Amino acid sequence: MGYCTAEEVLEMLKDDMLNNIIGDDYEEEKEKRIEKITPLAEQAIGDAGAEIDGYLAKRYKVPFKKTPPVIHKYAKDIALYNLVSRKGVDEDDREKTYLNRYNAAIAFLLRVAEGKVDIDVSEEGNASSGTANISFTMESSPRLFTRESMKGW
Repeated sequence: MGYCTAEEVLEMLKDDMLNNIIGDDYEEEKEKRIEKITPLAEQAIGDAGAEIDGYLAKRYKVPFKKTPPVIHKYAKDIALYNLVSRKGVDEDDREKTYLNRYNAAIAFLLRVAEGKVDIDVSEEGNASSGTANISFTMESSPRLFTRESMKGW
């Protein structure tokens, strides 16, 4: 299960990028291009989900039962970058946009992993914050010095 779908990722691509990703197997018909690229998109989504889970596993129960909207957005960005970067990314070209979006997603995930940002997680078996399932108790020895025991000093 991924945090987004192949259709959502492919909708973010311009038509001419489809052939760049497919490579030497140029297809004239868009339906055939989509058919060839869908398994690649699904693999990119799986890789994106694993990457997201790797960052968030210490703070949240992953994979999420219900994907938080922010994770859905960044999952598409990471998957898209995974898909486009199969042939390498030309940083002087329009492909740099994909790299920038990927870098923004990773920076966000790092902030979440560090506890600087909390994500809204559904009530369906997941914590609403990273520490909601952790309880805190403290025990100590009885107090040695009280107002009563210190009277007359």
